[in-house]
Amino acid sequence: MMNTASSIEHRVLSMVLAGGEGKRLLPLTLDRAKPAVPFGAHYRLIDFPLSNLTNGGFRKIVVLTQYKSHSLDRHISQTWRLSTLLGLYVTSVPAQMRAGPRWFLGSADAIYQNLNIVHDERPKYIFVFGADHIYRIDPRQMLEQHIASGCCVTVAGMRVDRAEAPQFGIITPGEGNRIAKFQEKPALEDTVGLPDAPDKVLASMGNYVFTTEALELLVRSDAENEDSQHDIGGDLIPAMVDAGEASVYDFTDNVIPGEGSNLHYWRDVGSVDSYHEAHMDLVTEVPAFDLYNREWPIYTMGRSLPPAKLVVGEAGSRSDVTMSLVSNGVIISGGHVRGSVLSPGVRIEDGAIIENSVLLDGVVVGPGAVVRNAVLDKNCIVREGAKIGVDEKADREHYTVSPGGVVVLEKDREAYH
Repeated sequence: MMNTASSIEHRVLSMVLAGGEGKRLLPLTLDRAKPAVPFGAHYRLIDFPLSNLTNGGFRKIVVLTQYKSHSLDRHISQTWRLSTLLGLYVTSVPAQMRAGPRWFLGSADAIYQNLNIVHDERPKYIFVFGADHIYRIDPRQMLEQHIASGCCVTVAGMRVDRAEAPQFGIITPGEGNRIAKFQEKPALEDTVGLPDAPDKVLASMGNYVFTTEALELLVRSDAENEDSQHDIGGDLIPAMVDAGEASVYDFTDNVIPGEGSNLHYWRDVGSVDSYHEAHMDLVTEVPAFDLYNREWPIYTMGRSLPPAKLVVGEAGSRSDVTMSLVSNGVIISGGHVRGSVLSPGVRIEDGAIIENSVLLDGVVVGPGAVVRNAVLDKNCIVREGAKIGVDEKADREHYTVSPGGVVVLEKDREAYH
């Protein structure tokens, strides 16, 4: 009788790669790791892969950290407490320099330097997930296909427009679920659409399941290769494809309990523009990504805060909020909020206007101020009458402005202009 994911959950170890610097998310990553960046008012990016794994029943998880990891480590220790009685855990593992006095050279090297964890746990299969994507996936279904394939590795693939191929690692499917070819950010003219959807290609989601024995042999061989970049997508997967031992799991085949009409949402939020766009996906009338799925919840740290409050401003103006997420602890006193995400403890004062913006914890927007198309990091203060996202020239003189025109204020910044 063939094993299924449900019968071998205790033989699975999950590794979440959370060591990236996140340079494209600056200034949000000035003093925090990218997976620790807040998202969706209450959450952090790390909560999404951890929720997918734990909802799927895989609850032995190590988070491999490296750069600026304090807030990430603290969030994991305070939030992700599983039953030690049952041998379940989520734990952060800093770079320990077991291979010498050096940081991780790449994602493959991160696994190589932590093979001691694999030896201690002795899993039969290992999930390797990225830590900075917004999505839901039931990993049990991916594991079941991996076991049935007999391959050494299975790569999760997301269907994207062929025009986007140069931004991703592109998978060409072969016979059955085998991968015939893997191209890292290929030129558009070098890509071919899918047989059933010529305008689509399969892009790697950065999520993998390995058979443990094969992964250990692979990372040991990679560590000895001086020409390698020591990257999973750039080095390990092509080697497995060449050996005929790699399969692809089409994300569109995944069935997530409780999902409505907007299935198979996945977004890389590695840049300020994609981070802002993903937030805007949350506030549409029918959100592209639904935070309210009770059958597959996204878990995070609970906070002891009072309910949000909307009151009349000092001048008698009424508070007006439409198409927005408003967190606990928010107070809106005669302010106007449209298409925005307000995180815990935000304060909007009399006559202030907030449009298409993301305000992280503790932001205060003073009377008559305007904030449009912006991301304000924690504890920013926008002084009375200041305008952000109104005058592009002034914004570029005083703040960070993304290629897509999103204005970003770093943590604790005060805006007077």
